[in-house]
Amino acid sequence: VQLQASGGGLVQAGGSLRLSCAASGRTFSRNVMGWFRQAPGKERERVAQINWSGSSAYYADSAKGRFTISRDNAKNTVYLQMNSLKPEDTAVYYCSAYGSTGWDYWGQGTLVTVSS
Repeated sequence: VQLQASGGGLVQAGGSLRLSCAASGRTFSRNVMGWFRQAPGKERERVAQINWSGSSAYYADSAKGRFTISRDNAKNTVYLQMNSLKPEDTAVYYCSAYGSTGWDYWGQGTLVTVSS
């Protein structure tokens, strides 16, 4: 079972990035999926999550109005569209799938760096 995050990179403040998380090894079409991030010296925080159908989403206050989480169950992929990026959004972003005991499945992370 693997979650492969991609799409990170270096962007100027105010720019946009779209992260993707492709799952392999099993389907996650019935799992809640989430994006988390961890900045240097800080704890990992949940940025957004989406229910299995895509009909409901949660956003951290820091992401509201700027980030959009979506999913394509046919492709077993979850996305995070990030707009109006700020230097404080700089972090390693991880995707995760919620399982029977919590956030059981994790990707390897993709680095997002926002320059001022």
